[in-house]
Amino acid sequence: MKNTVSIVTFIFFSQIGMMNAQKTIPLYQGKAPGSENWNWQEKEMFSETFQTQMVYNVSQPTLTVYEPNKALANGTAVIVCPGGGFHTLSINSEGIDVAKWLNSKGTTAFVLKYRLVKSETDDPVKELFPIFENRKKLDSINAAVVPLAIADGLAAIQYVRDHSNEFNIQKNRIGIIGFSAGGTVALGTVFNSTASNRPDFAAPIYAYTGALKSMVVPADAPPIFIAAASDDQLGLAPNSVKTYSDWLAAGKSAELHIYSKGGHGFGMRKLDLPVESWIERFGDWLELQGLLWPEHPTVLSTHFKTQKAFKQYLKEREDNLHNDWAFLKRYELENKNLSVPKPNENRVVFLGNSIFENWKVIDSAWFAEKKYLDRGISGQTTGQTLVRFKQDVINLKPALVVINGGTNDIAENTGPYVFENTLNNINSMVELAKANNIRVILTSVLPAYDFAWKPGLEPVEKIIQLNNRIKEYASKNKIVYLDYYSPLLDEKKGLKKEFTNDGVHPTLAGYKVMEPLTVKAIEYALKIK
Repeated sequence: MKNTVSIVTFIFFSQIGMMNAQKTIPLYQGKAPGSENWNWQEKEMFSETFQTQMVYNVSQPTLTVYEPNKALANGTAVIVCPGGGFHTLSINSEGIDVAKWLNSKGTTAFVLKYRLVKSETDDPVKELFPIFENRKKLDSINAAVVPLAIADGLAAIQYVRDHSNEFNIQKNRIGIIGFSAGGTVALGTVFNSTASNRPDFAAPIYAYTGALKSMVVPADAPPIFIAAASDDQLGLAPNSVKTYSDWLAAGKSAELHIYSKGGHGFGMRKLDLPVESWIERFGDWLELQGLLWPEHPTVLSTHFKTQKAFKQYLKEREDNLHNDWAFLKRYELENKNLSVPKPNENRVVFLGNSIFENWKVIDSAWFAEKKYLDRGISGQTTGQTLVRFKQDVINLKPALVVINGGTNDIAENTGPYVFENTLNNINSMVELAKANNIRVILTSVLPAYDFAWKPGLEPVEKIIQLNNRIKEYASKNKIVYLDYYSPLLDEKKGLKKEFTNDGVHPTLAGYKVMEPLTVKAIEYALKIK
């Protein structure tokens, strides 16, 4: 479970590249200008030659939207142009896979299907392969289509800029990346654009520039990232070097990566070669341009004011995961400096995850007044709280412990959710408390319709099931059960909007609902003989 104090822990615990259902947008209303008489249908096939899925016969250009998790969204957008010699589109390794990687960095991606040369058969790769080495013939065949494909790239940039508010994108953070022929399209948008449809950054990857009629670097040319391999079978590496040199000669920002091995079309393929790291270098470059951090506050940047602070936090969390899995050091100093309870002092410890850790931050006055000890750690599963139960509860000699756990188990923060394991962890904490004469309050898991850091797990019924069993166990063992779930529940069985900003964590208004329930439960539990 994450919060505004440590929202990004989930990066280490989950795959944040999970997408919402993709939306496909026609790039033009009606027939695309310049190809009004094209009437063939777009098709797709698996190429045994290239061992990947290929799209062909594109006559109606489209954009397919891949949106990042809202908690990570940074306001940057990239139009992705797959390659394929203007006859096909390598839709996975040069399209969808790139989009998903961009999503993992908080960037919105639009995979562009631009217009292609019509295939005469259902095997466009077989048609194209014999003429790959005859560059003049290929250029002649493609000549009529290249300007149309570039026009599609420009239309894509214009569309995204015009609809930036709809996608929560900044108008000045719209870039384009293209591979091979898609690199031609990407560069073509730079050379043929106006102020309204010019990309704010560009990344031609092993691009072919021979099909471009003009390569005069514009006075307002955007920064550019270039990557290619020296052993490119089509001999295109010099195209990348020349583009880089042209940018430098024009006094424009450019970065070039040439790998000794990788061939043509490496894209996002797994080759067990250093060339695979090109995408990470692209990420470094985007970060250097300031494109991976939001211009305006989001769930992330509300707490982490700079990307440097964010990265430092990630490093610390990574170190902890390897060296202190249960975060035993989190309260080590506070525990050491804590005095022994005074006679008749009813010390109360709150043990759990971000629900408790946030509470003392959001409503610190209440915790100070009641002198409660908070030992919540954001993101923790019940297995982790069990490991630290002795030092963060037993050794503090409280009269009572309030235990909240289970949300992060269901969110699979430290592995697959196993219902019985979570119950066993909670039961074990209760048994440890009883063995040390510590009274226990077991709380319900708070409602959640979905988890922002790991969407699609459908937690609603899992939370209901776990709460029912916790309540049943509490009743059977004469333990106070504190129901936070019912008063915070909305009609979708999630957390009421007036009590949360992210659907999981309470705001001050939510805690104000929980507060009197907690006080009443603590007073009752301490009176039980």
